[in-house]
Amino acid sequence: MSTSYFITGTDTDAGKTFVTALMLRTLAASGEIAVGLKPIASGFELTQGAWRNSDVEQLAAASSCSLPAERVNRYGFKPAIAPHIAAAMQSTELDFDLIADDVQYAQKRADWVLVEGVGGWEVPLSMLNKSSSASIAGLAAKLDLPVIMVVGMRLGCLNHALLTARAIQASGQRLAGWVANNITPNFDYATENRDTLAARIAAPLLFEVPFMEHESSSVAQINAGINWIEHLRSY
Repeated sequence: MSTSYFITGTDTDAGKTFVTALMLRTLAASGEIAVGLKPIASGFELTQGAWRNSDVEQLAAASSCSLPAERVNRYGFKPAIAPHIAAAMQSTELDFDLIADDVQYAQKRADWVLVEGVGGWEVPLSMLNKSSSASIAGLAAKLDLPVIMVVGMRLGCLNHALLTARAIQASGQRLAGWVANNITPNFDYATENRDTLAARIAAPLLFEVPFMEHESSSVAQINAGINWIEHLRSY
């Protein structure tokens, strides 16, 4: 049976894709068949005659299982704007059932499926439906997957991380763990900030990613807080 998780973040630039790709590479290096999905993505550029999104391409490159493009990214919007606005501009209403079918498709073909959200936990996904169900939180509830929270470690991260963790748990979803992703070079008191979150978030720190340029990312640069693969496998 496939082990599957939903990846959310404390903000748009917390590094969800970066961390998800690291996890996929680590799993592949451990002999696992792992695939990443980005069901909703905004911001496509025309490159060599094709519209491409860097997040979608990073996940596809890090996956050890190849899926049809439409299964990896069900909804892609060219403007780099909030997805509910982009969807309205194209008269598109996101169908969570289709995304759920994509996840099930992936689960039949991989040992691990990591589904990355867009933006933060409360990002709306519809201009017409203003209920909380039409949001990233609602999508995670529909998929019924445990959640991994990526915290962008920088000034202000404490409030963002604690509010996001509280919102995840208040929504009834299971917070399986969190990742400290150092996105700011020379962040003052980074260790103290990490330890403050670890003492207050009711889920384990899975691992910490030191600050690095994207091109230098590698499995070896994950500093594990716990044996996160075994924790997630048995969660």
